[in-house]
Amino acid sequence: MATSSKSPITKAIFPVAGLGTRFLPATKAQPKEMLPVVDKPLIQYAVEEAYAAGVREMIFVTGRHKRPIEDHFDMTFELEVALEKSAKHDLLEVVRSVKPDDMECIYVRQAQALGLGHAVLCGQRLVGNEPFAVLLADDLMVGPPGGKSILKQMVDQFADWRASILAVQEVPAEHTRRYG
Repeated sequence: MATSSKSPITKAIFPVAGLGTRFLPATKAQPKEMLPVVDKPLIQYAVEEAYAAGVREMIFVTGRHKRPIEDHFDMTFELEVALEKSAKHDLLEVVRSVKPDDMECIYVRQAQALGLGHAVLCGQRLVGNEPFAVLLADDLMVGPPGGKSILKQMVDQFADWRASILAVQEVPAEHTRRYG
């Protein structure tokens, strides 16, 4: 993951407690955030975007059956030893790059499914009065090649204005019920 200079936003909340009903049946047995896009789960794209924008503290608001997210960003000692023994150094580097050493992952449980706003509120204690980002991992948005990510553009705007910055996406009225 690419690093960034000192960012005015160092914390991000990832509301990942939802049931994933928009993606059934694929999400019946795995979290929607862990669905693969090419060779990475959705959540990893969001975390990489946050990290590249200077965020170092990733706060995941989870629910039941979201343990695979924690496992994904945890060290996998047995796998790393096996890759090292078999001299698969390229794969070992891929596995280790999932969570850089200067990135912290914190997990908070949302006990009741009370919506997106409540999920963000569950991270309040960890954010305090600091500015923070909220990333919805199930909406994958890719910027132009070589260009700034959407979050990096938002962080830059925040640095200039010191005000809340929102990115929105227009959806047809009949689809609004599908969102948290």
